[in-house]
Amino acid sequence: MLSPTLLTSENDVALLGQDEPLYEIVDGQRVDVPPMSVYTTWLASRLQSRLGSYVEEHGLGTCVMEMLFILEAERNLRRRPDVAFVSADRWPLDREIPTTGDWDIVPDLAVEVISPNDIFKDVLTKLQEYFQYGVQLVWTVVPEAQQVYVYDSPTQVRILTICDTLTGSTILPDFHLPLASLFQRSVSTQTVPGS
Repeated sequence: MLSPTLLTSENDVALLGQDEPLYEIVDGQRVDVPPMSVYTTWLASRLQSRLGSYVEEHGLGTCVMEMLFILEAERNLRRRPDVAFVSADRWPLDREIPTTGDWDIVPDLAVEVISPNDIFKDVLTKLQEYFQYGVQLVWTVVPEAQQVYVYDSPTQVRILTICDTLTGSTILPDFHLPLASLFQRSVSTQTVPGS
């Protein structure tokens, strides 16, 4: 029988139950992705939930979180946006998603939620690569400033604040998300039916 392990620090507790750290592949070299904070993880999952519901309801494609995409096989470049959307034009809805490996498709939309551990030049490099390999729209979410940078190209950017509404441009027509609701830090209290 194994002896129980005493967890003596926050690091020990953080490692408990974690799988291998997330990573990307750049020119064939594995690069570990810095861990996200609680708030940035919560924001990414909140955005994926809202975007995913919209995409599914309108049959537009597939929305995923932390998927490793093969941007260029020859260069062995694989990036993992925090949230991504792949249109039905690029991957038809009746085509099965691969069961193993990384997804050999370039998403239409890539979303990066900036965490305190992210390095700015690394984020810029990813942004340029996304557009170089065919991503059409990039959202960079900056939680500390409560802003979203909407890139239509590496040089064309709009900065949205908490007073603005995030839209899907031509990629996700009629998608609207008020940033005040995205950046809300608490779950609103609602009466549960039957209570």
